[in-house]
Amino acid sequence: MTQRLKQALMALVLSAAATVSHAEDLDFLLSNESSADLVEFNVSVAESASWEENLLAGGYLQPGYEIDVVIADGQSTCVYDIRGIFSDGAVLEDFGLDLCALGGYTFYD
Repeated sequence: MTQRLKQALMALVLSAAATVSHAEDLDFLLSNESSADLVEFNVSVAESASWEENLLAGGYLQPGYEIDVVIADGQSTCVYDIRGIFSDGAVLEDFGLDLCALGGYTFYD
């Protein structure tokens, strides 16, 4: 096998590996149509008994705004539970959501 062919095959393998890794990331749109700031947002795989870290990480999402969320947890699932905690103390949870099919999630009052 020639050196160029070996290099081309290696590049193809590396490219395929990078694509598979990227395919496990879940990208969706999070919208806040409630009347209070969203101050904490947690997402966990549906089978999990606990919440993962706050994806807003010290930030917040004002009413009427939306952000792009990327879940890069290495999971191949699309089904997650979500929790939003708001500046007025309200806590909203939703379970068993197929975020791949939905493409987004909106919090309402």
